[in-house]
Amino acid sequence: MSTKALRLGTRRSKLAMAQSGQVADAVSRVTGRPVELVEITTYGDVSREHLAQIGGTGVFVTALRDALLGGEVDFAVHSLKDLPTAQPEGLVVAAVPEREDPRDVIVARDALKLTDLAASSPQGVARIGTGSPRRMAQLNAYARSHGLDIETVPIRGNVDTRIGYVRSGELDAVVLAAAGMNRIGRSDEVTDVLSVDTVLPAPGQGALAIECAAGNAELIAALAELDDPFTRAAVTAERSLLAALEAGCSAPVGALADLPPLSAPFERGDPHADGQIVKEMRLRGVVGTTDGTTLVQLSTTGPVPETHDQALALGRELATEMLAAGAAGLMGERAH
Repeated sequence: MSTKALRLGTRRSKLAMAQSGQVADAVSRVTGRPVELVEITTYGDVSREHLAQIGGTGVFVTALRDALLGGEVDFAVHSLKDLPTAQPEGLVVAAVPEREDPRDVIVARDALKLTDLAASSPQGVARIGTGSPRRMAQLNAYARSHGLDIETVPIRGNVDTRIGYVRSGELDAVVLAAAGMNRIGRSDEVTDVLSVDTVLPAPGQGALAIECAAGNAELIAALAELDDPFTRAAVTAERSLLAALEAGCSAPVGALADLPPLSAPFERGDPHADGQIVKEMRLRGVVGTTDGTTLVQLSTTGPVPETHDQALALGRELATEMLAAGAAGLMGERAH
């Protein structure tokens, strides 16, 4: 392989630059080539509209993919949850590295937990900012079932902007992705980690996708060394569920594929528990109305997928059950 620098296409945000920088270092190690970051502005970066209004699907990735197809960059790094479920012709996801923490977190005033926010608010109602209908639906449902008085407030902006709403007193808390906070080194500002039993993450949340031209076999082979098979199987199942529901990235859909609970505790990633190799994957999905009045939340468990088609089948199976349970009527944003 050439020693010429590889060009990595990335969004300009602090988070995108941080995660792309981490990937660049890893790619340099496996290829022996320097990697330079090429900053690209996407429509989602410049639009001030809420994601539900601009459609969500592809708004953060189209410009990067255009640069790839145009030969301006050699590969691109995406937050996998931003990728449309349909793969464009001419491009391939060469690697899905090991996933970061997929959970959502709270950054709240006075270092408070979610359950303490409303009780300590002078107004008696906690104002919680998020731009995600998925988070709104599940937070509002949780608040209803636990007697918490909260108001979810739609917001946009980068991490600094969102946390700024809390620091200024405009909001009591904001919801962010744990992975993003970890990647930019700000996990110490997190005041509460939301259990996936409270809020299921977005399909693919915490994972990255490294994409390149389908015809570049040499680069595909090199990037494949960064692929984590379990993460790829998990996010493929989650995204298959999203696709089968015909939902866009901004629809109120949560999904997580992980290892089911075991009778004995073990460290995640350790394939052994009580001497047994973990062979099952659990896929959970949720769809709800943003006010939290109605949720369809189901799960299925099957063998850990060994092929792409098996992962797709797991997602489709759960989607079929969710649609039969009424999920179709709960999604405002449909993919086009």
